[in-house]
Amino acid sequence: MEGMVTDLTVARDHQTKFEEFVAGHPELNPGIDLAVTVLTTGFWPSYKTFDINLPAEMVKCVEVFKEFYQTRTKHRKLTWIYSLGTCNINAKFDAKPIELIVTTYQAALLLLFNGSERLSYSEIATQLNLSDDDVVRLLHSLSCAKYKILNKEPANRSISPNDVFEFNSKFTDRMRRIKIPLPPVDEKKKVVEDVDKDRRYAIDASIVRIMKSRKVMGHQQLVAECVEQLSRMFKPDFKAIKKRIEDLITRDYLERDKDNANTYKYLA
Repeated sequence: MEGMVTDLTVARDHQTKFEEFVAGHPELNPGIDLAVTVLTTGFWPSYKTFDINLPAEMVKCVEVFKEFYQTRTKHRKLTWIYSLGTCNINAKFDAKPIELIVTTYQAALLLLFNGSERLSYSEIATQLNLSDDDVVRLLHSLSCAKYKILNKEPANRSISPNDVFEFNSKFTDRMRRIKIPLPPVDEKKKVVEDVDKDRRYAIDASIVRIMKSRKVMGHQQLVAECVEQLSRMFKPDFKAIKKRIEDLITRDYLERDKDNANTYKYLA
């Protein structure tokens, strides 16, 4: 737990320093707002790495952060877990622009259409260098599910190696910001479960860090500070934070004030 607490603190410091680094070197600015959470192997659940070919826009982001990180330490190697990443893409449709909240893999696929109006299944698979299972799931989520960001030929609900795809400029939605889910299957389901576990650990570490510093704190204030601390990594759900508080109480990290049930005390 202490290692996680330290990791979260260092990760926030890295992000702040990275933003300062980019501001001081405008020629390196990738033109994309980038937030990277650097965590220590061993403190957190492990994940498989996949050798996806990132589009040029993303490669530039990675290279700039690597250059920054080398100014911080010469002895640590970064292993990028792209399967845990999320991206916000401003998509320009005919009716209006819509912000798409997608996984890094979905974003990498969509960005291919900045350079090509039409792409075949095989062209997409080759450019991304992902397994057929991954490519099928990505394309299905973007062309056959609720939000059809891509048009496909033939226009059915299955993905095959003979399909051809193009950006659906006619797409619209009443919302200006939509999240496009990637259904978990087999190994990906385990990844999602691991991400949930990872986030529980992160919430626990944040709560403990805050309470260790404050000793006594009201519920609303604790939740607000926890959300603020974790906002650069992910947006924690209020109910999830409440559950983690209850769990930490059962594990004797915290206790409720005897005179005010909405106030917590740190135990250590």
